[in-house]
Amino acid sequence: MNHNASPSAPPRRTRRAVLLGLAVLGLAGAVFLVRRPLLMAAPMCAAGRWQVCFGTFNGVVLMTLAAVPLGLLVVWALARRRRAAGDASAWRTSLAEVGMVHGTAPWMWMTMMPGAGAGTVPGRVSLVPLRDLVTMGPLGIGGNLLVFAALGFFAPMRFAALASLPRILALGAGCSALVETAQYVLRLDRVSSVDDVLVNAAGAVLAALASRRWWRATAEAPYADQPHPAPAPAPEPVPVTAAESAPAG
Repeated sequence: MNHNASPSAPPRRTRRAVLLGLAVLGLAGAVFLVRRPLLMAAPMCAAGRWQVCFGTFNGVVLMTLAAVPLGLLVVWALARRRRAAGDASAWRTSLAEVGMVHGTAPWMWMTMMPGAGAGTVPGRVSLVPLRDLVTMGPLGIGGNLLVFAALGFFAPMRFAALASLPRILALGAGCSALVETAQYVLRLDRVSSVDDVLVNAAGAVLAALASRRWWRATAEAPYADQPHPAPAPAPEPVPVTAAESAPAG
């Protein structure tokens, strides 16, 4: 009996169920937190007032939740195609791809919504760290933490090159800096704040920590699957003739 054998990894179905359970819990928590605004936006969206659906925060959140079944269908289609091609991590890869897009694009849309003075009010910049945190409030801080949370959660699961906390921190900060720069250049009547960059990057890192169990396995998989080179054969002994072995004299 081999006592040195490592314990077997959990079955794929168990890991898939865990990921699905986390997604369902996160979705249920989000719906519970924003249930009242959603109930206000739902009748107007149902009446065809698309300006409310895509031009307000409540409407965008409602449309994001309504698109969840479509996102799950895309995950199923991609996973089925990958499994047919023999991909062992088809479900995880497909879920990571759809999760990154579905969980990040709505936040990008909301951050780029113009204010009342868009185009007329000059851009405003706040470069003093931690000064704007007081005015954000709990709701503002929570929203900024969620902007790149899906990217931080799923990107290391999809791309092994990003399976590192410093890289996720750099990714979140870089994406947030691009958003803040775009807000300033386009004159969207928003304040481009360094605190937004800090909180956005922190949200990406915290989300990456939550998915670390899966993205670490993704990072190690390419190296584990590579065949180990066989040891080089020992050189054959060179025969020594009698003349060579005789002492010189």
